[in-house]
Order: sequence, then structure tokens, then C-alpha cells
Amino acid sequence: MKILVTGGAGFIGSHVADALLEEGHQVVVLDDLSSGRAENVPEKALFLEGDLRDAKLVDRAFAEHGFDVVCHQGAQTSVSVSTREPIRDAEINVIGGLNVLEAARAHGVGRIVFASTGGAIYGDIPEGQRAGEGWTPQPISPYACSKLAFERYLAAYHHEHGTTSTILRYANVYGPRQDPHGEAGVVAIFCQRLVSGQGIQINAMREVGDPGCVRDYVYVKDVVKANLLAIQGRLEGRVINVGSGEGTSTLQLAERIEQALGVKADKKYGTRRAGDLERSVLEPNDELTRHAGPATPIADGIAETARWFAER
Repeated sequence: MKILVTGGAGFIGSHVADALLEEGHQVVVLDDLSSGRAENVPEKALFLEGDLRDAKLVDRAFAEHGFDVVCHQGAQTSVSVSTREPIRDAEINVIGGLNVLEAARAHGVGRIVFASTGGAIYGDIPEGQRAGEGWTPQPISPYACSKLAFERYLAAYHHEHGTTSTILRYANVYGPRQDPHGEAGVVAIFCQRLVSGQGIQINAMREVGDPGCVRDYVYVKDVVKANLLAIQGRLEGRVINVGSGEGTSTLQLAERIEQALGVKADKKYGTRRAGDLERSVLEPNDELTRHAGPATPIADGIAETARWFAER
């Protein structure tokens, strides 16, 4: 198949592009390099530099390349950025997404796989519970709102035009290649700072000094498996959670990274960040688990990630 990977120069998208090429598919990457890196694009992929908000550019890419499937990873992905710049967030995640969706409709693309968010879209999950796909979305950040809005557009296009889509609701994805210099991606930020001998900050869940927010951390290799299955049409259901089902506080995460790197960090404690949920843990999808197996244990994923940062 010929597959378009939007955001394919980014952290998750580049791993997906690698895996698709290994399976023998033709891959075209569309990325504006605002957060992705050109060196992340696989050598065998065709790279198109461009912004999803440029409707003419997006349509031209579809017209010239005749894609069979779109794997839509391109996005503004930071909760804190979306809180400061909600219009920019919506322009990229909603308008940019619609440009992709319209081009797919116009040029007869049969399947779209969409990288959504389970880590933000469900809202706060009470202690002892995990959010399944049937959980009512309760977005509290502009980022979560824009992702949910595009999910609704996919449903509308399916109803009106028969567009087939699979929505992958990611938990908090981590792994090699994650950008340690942005505001999202605490695993990468902590790894980079600890490797460099710098201190780290534990942002509060509620009050300064607490262990921080609880998140479901899922290794990027597990996310790649979910994308491959969705692209192949092997996952039943339109919305699929991609998570580990295990909750980890920011302090616990820091301690795991310390252990993996064999260092002790100077820790400071900060206030709660705007838009942050207190607790987000997903119910793993049974169909995904049946095909791909259980999620990578966090100790193993953190060890591999820490090793990658240490070897850079």
C-alpha cells in the first residue's frame, strides 16, 4: 500500500513510518518540521515539507501520490501550549485535520487512522478506575477539545461520505526520539536532564510537594503495533484505547528513570500546570491486546528509553 504519514518527522510518526517501510509499504511523510526533525524521516520514505493548514498543498500531495491509507499523526500535542494558544491549537488540530480529511474524500482514500488522545480526552479518572472507550469524554484543555472535535468530524464524514476511520486514543506515549526540549513528554525531559546532570521538577497534582499527577505511560513500540493493525483494518471498533492500564505518578516516574540511569536527581516541586488532569489511566482495549499482546512493562520501556538518551 501507499501510505501518507502526517507528522512523520515527529516522535511517534517516524516510528510508524519505519515500521511501515519494514513491512514493504510505500511511505510518504508530510511534516512542517515545527516540532519534528528531518533526520527522523526514514531514508526510504518520500518527504514532503509542508503545513497541514495549507489546504492547497495538502490537496496537491493527495492528487500527485494516490494514497491508499492516511495515518494522521500530525498535530499540536502540548496541553500547556493549547491552554496559552487555543486558536493555534485549533488551527492545526481541527482545520489542518479537515484539510487532510477533505483531500482524502476528494481523492478516494479508503481508510484514515487518527492519532487521538485518551490521556486528555476522558477528563479526570477517579482513583481505582480506568477509562474505557465508552467513558463519556470530559475534556478540560483546548488540546483535548480539538482532538475530540476531529473525532466528531470523522464520524460525520463516515455518515455522509462513507469514510472509514479508526481512532487511536493514546495514553502518555514515551520512548526513543521523543523531544526533550518541549513542554510535553516528561519522560524525555527527565531523561535528558538526568543524563546532563541537571535537576528536575515535579509539578503538583494539587499542592506543591505532592507526588504529582498520575498518568498511564505507554511505550512507543506498543503504539506502533496499534497503528499497523489499524492500517491493516484488523481492529474491530472505531475507537481504540492504546495504553498500559497502569497509573504512575510523576515522582514514581522520576524514581524509575533514576534507577534506569543509576543516578540520583536534585528534585524540586512546582505548582500545578494549567490544563493538567490529576489522574488519567486507560482501560486497555481487548481486541488490541489479543492481536498485539500486553503492553510493554514500564520498567522495560523506561530502561530502553533511558539507554537511548544515555547513548546519544
